[in-house]
Amino acid sequence: MSTLPRTALVTGAGRGIGRGIALGLASAGWSVGLVGRTRAHLDAAAADCRAANPSIRVAVADGDLVDPEAVAAAVASIERELGGLGLLVNNAGVVERAELPFAADDVADAWRVIETNVRGPMLVTHAVLPGMLARGGGRVVNLSSGSAHRATGTSTGYGISKGALSRFTRLLDHQYRAAGLRVFDVAPGVVATDMTAGMVMHEGRTQWTPVEAVADLVVAVGEGRLDALSGRFMRAGADTPDSLLAAADRIVAADARVLRLVTDGPDDPAA
Repeated sequence: MSTLPRTALVTGAGRGIGRGIALGLASAGWSVGLVGRTRAHLDAAAADCRAANPSIRVAVADGDLVDPEAVAAAVASIERELGGLGLLVNNAGVVERAELPFAADDVADAWRVIETNVRGPMLVTHAVLPGMLARGGGRVVNLSSGSAHRATGTSTGYGISKGALSRFTRLLDHQYRAAGLRVFDVAPGVVATDMTAGMVMHEGRTQWTPVEAVADLVVAVGEGRLDALSGRFMRAGADTPDSLLAAADRIVAADARVLRLVTDGPDDPAA
């Protein structure tokens, strides 16, 4: 892969995990583009990034990430200011307003979650990809979750959305690896944010994943240290860049850390 610009676009960067990732990248010397819905939050995060590293460039663009025209405008603005992107972090996401099993859930609200968590990353990636491919490649991080591959009793829309995002990661890796793209699922663990603070399942929790651990994984991805694991899943708080590097050969040999249909052997028609 050719040398890529040390520039990153982070969605949902105004608060929570997105802000933490942006700060981690800025501290590591990356120029960052911050995209999200609320300008005031983005401006505050941008000020923090500049304070963390005055030598970097910081660009801000607000917009609705499920609106194709707004996404195209935001990406074009960030690319103009930063001069091209080497890394995209699809962080923006939501969860259902109520933690209920599907029969009791509001389907409209579940669909809002799916649309935000899947349509948003698809639109942003589609807008960023041509520039990356023209420069010989790039790296994409999709913020994933254990809910992508683990059965849960509630939040059906969220689980569907993260499973779909994992398939998106795998498909992009398959379609564009030869063109220099590397794509990763990064689950952040359970970070203390406004979202998790409002979730019943986390009431009384005392152990949280530091947002810095998420940022460390994203920085390692951006720097190309984990390129051997393109198309695969990693989890902050359990995985570190060093532990993943140590296990990379074993993971690749087993074709592990991917969402797939498990068959009962080579004679299974589903194989």
